[in-house]
Amino acid sequence: MGHLHGVSGRATRVMTARPERRYRLWGIAVLWLAVLAPFFFLTYGQVNQFTQSREGVGSIVFGWEHHIPFLPWTIIPYWSLDLLYGLALFVCTSRQELHRLVARLALASVLACMGFLLFPLRFSFIRPEVTGMFGWLFHQLEQFDLPFNQSPSLHIILCWLLWCHYRRHVQGLMSVVNTGGFLLIAVSVLTTWQHHVIDVVSGAGVGLFISWLIPERGGWCWQIPDARRRQLACRYAMGVVICGGLACLLPWLWWFAIALGIIALSYAGLGVAALQKDEQGRLSYAARCLLLPWRWGAWATVRYYMRRVPPHSAVHEGVSLGAFPRQPIAARAVLDLTSEFPRAACAAERAYQAVPMLDLTLPDGSTLSQAVRALEALRQQHETVLVHCALGLTRSALVVSAWLLAYHHASSADEAIQRVRNARPQILLPEQTSAYLTGWHQGYAHD
Repeated sequence: MGHLHGVSGRATRVMTARPERRYRLWGIAVLWLAVLAPFFFLTYGQVNQFTQSREGVGSIVFGWEHHIPFLPWTIIPYWSLDLLYGLALFVCTSRQELHRLVARLALASVLACMGFLLFPLRFSFIRPEVTGMFGWLFHQLEQFDLPFNQSPSLHIILCWLLWCHYRRHVQGLMSVVNTGGFLLIAVSVLTTWQHHVIDVVSGAGVGLFISWLIPERGGWCWQIPDARRRQLACRYAMGVVICGGLACLLPWLWWFAIALGIIALSYAGLGVAALQKDEQGRLSYAARCLLLPWRWGAWATVRYYMRRVPPHSAVHEGVSLGAFPRQPIAARAVLDLTSEFPRAACAAERAYQAVPMLDLTLPDGSTLSQAVRALEALRQQHETVLVHCALGLTRSALVVSAWLLAYHHASSADEAIQRVRNARPQILLPEQTSAYLTGWHQGYAHD
């Protein structure tokens, strides 16, 4: 009985420690709010006043925008973002989360104000007269908000960032309420006649960029690229230049330029972290949206080349390698090496682990070791494993070769590669793969 009492006491201490930590964070949150609020109003207000003094400030309006109704009651959800902005700091459960949120909110103001200064626009519709409570709320808004801080819409940027923040702390019905509420706030920037559609689109783009640049987990570590990665980075950079140039005629190509720019940075030194895929195959919302044009291209490439290779090939007892699976999987476990795609739908019911790797390059030794250990663990626990990348030609071939070498199913790197090639003749491995595996294996054996 005393033992049970001791456990209960420890549980009580654990349960009461969490609110105490939350209260300590509240003190830090108050200090940050005391900095962020003046910073927001000062920068926003000064830029608004400056733009008002400039001549020739125009507008970008689509003809169909004149059919957007003016709904006075939507000033309430529009104003509610201010309250949610302040409360967001007090929802955080760790210093890291709080500091990342502060960094995101501060960067939102900075980037929005830079946009206001570099690309000044004004709102061109004349808002109808509004009376009553809604009229009073509009009047309060007009006290500090002139129709010049338009693109990108800071309201939309903050709406996205705060939705991302709050969704981590709600579930079930409250998750639906959270999404619906922020969606209403986003719509309200149009129905209160505060912004044109171009402001909403640019605001969404900036919000996505901020949430990609300051991710919820992890961070950035610049790696010196080898010759192959520099070559690929230059190729993607050329794509950025081409798309950026054509975007003058077709503005939607900026989306392609941004996607290719992120891929260029990943090869130049940011590594696979730039693609933001976790060990369960989930892509961050920002990476999912920003990289969609590149992912379309990658998927089209897979569909084209899949006609020439079998979906999978058995290499060793219990271990197969193959392309991104689109049909039911016979293996009980899946090791996913792609960085460009989320978890395959047909892998949802299988034991799963992702070790994302950049395509067309050799990974660093620690990443390869992680993949080899994951493969062995999945094989020990589930007996049969499918190791897949996009086409089953390079990344999966490398990892299976390394696994054969590490767990004594091959006496040398050349033998391991040849075993994989015998099972899947279409594999494409760089010339230096054998030397790379030999050097890697020497370090792996001493771990």
